[in-house]
Amino acid sequence: MHQNLKKNVEVILANPRGFCAGVSRAIEIVKLAVKYHSDNRKVYVLHEIVHNKYIINSLKEMGVIFIDTLDQAEDGSILIYSAHGISKEIEHLGQSCNLEIIDATCPLVNKVHKEVQAYDKKGYQIILIGHKGHREVEGTMGQITNPVLLVQNLSDIDNIEVTNSDKLAYVTQTTLSVDDTKEIINKLKQKFPNIKGPDLKDICYATQNRQTAVKQLSELVDIIFVLGSKNSSNSNRLKELAELKTPAFLIDSYQEINLDILKDVNKIGITAGASAPEILITEVIDLLKQHMNIKLSDLEVIRENVAFNIPKQLREYKL
Repeated sequence: MHQNLKKNVEVILANPRGFCAGVSRAIEIVKLAVKYHSDNRKVYVLHEIVHNKYIINSLKEMGVIFIDTLDQAEDGSILIYSAHGISKEIEHLGQSCNLEIIDATCPLVNKVHKEVQAYDKKGYQIILIGHKGHREVEGTMGQITNPVLLVQNLSDIDNIEVTNSDKLAYVTQTTLSVDDTKEIINKLKQKFPNIKGPDLKDICYATQNRQTAVKQLSELVDIIFVLGSKNSSNSNRLKELAELKTPAFLIDSYQEINLDILKDVNKIGITAGASAPEILITEVIDLLKQHMNIKLSDLEVIRENVAFNIPKQLREYKL
């Protein structure tokens, strides 16, 4: 069957795609820590630094040790917090350990943490729009001691009980679907007219841009492959958005592509979640080239030039 696939196919790459500034920064932090400190100290990361299988495996090969609890780290070693952020409880626990702590929390996640703390100080009850169990959500909910109400979907709003609707604020996870979140915010405002919040500004620039690009891409192609891991929130949102217009598949690598599904396809779209490296896309293109004559093009929707500083303790180093 595969031998018959040598046909002309257009492959369109969404742009922007792949790494965002927060992910690039987090990976750079881990690599710098390994390069300059791992000869005399172990380098640990609490949870996955970013939600991508390829990245985690490549960092493990460099000697990075991923742990789930702080007590798994040896005394005197380096501990890095993941890009998704941590709760105040973990932060205080880390400070009491004999570890050098490096915080790789994305600055845009930190911004949401500060919003939660500011609203809480003013006596507001806080609603977090996000996905239960996601590391970022756990970290954001853990910024304050007062309980945070989690809203995952429109129906959650029907059952929500607040203490004072005049002192109510919402924040959001940074990797949500822009369209779904807009609906949730509108319903919250209908039910609680005095609710305060950042509108869609908590959803990060990279999430919004990749969603805008995949929407446009889905109008042009017969099928879309989204490179990203199954536990990546923003990658799942890209797949869901693409599926509104065209069949879409979330894949970790080219090895998950079944070429049989491409026999009637003339235009293939490819994008990648914010934690997926470009090499994964290159490998998909290489696979397609083996079986088809492909014409490659870029759908540039928005140009990104965002970069974040790394923590002070690593700034003297270079990769």
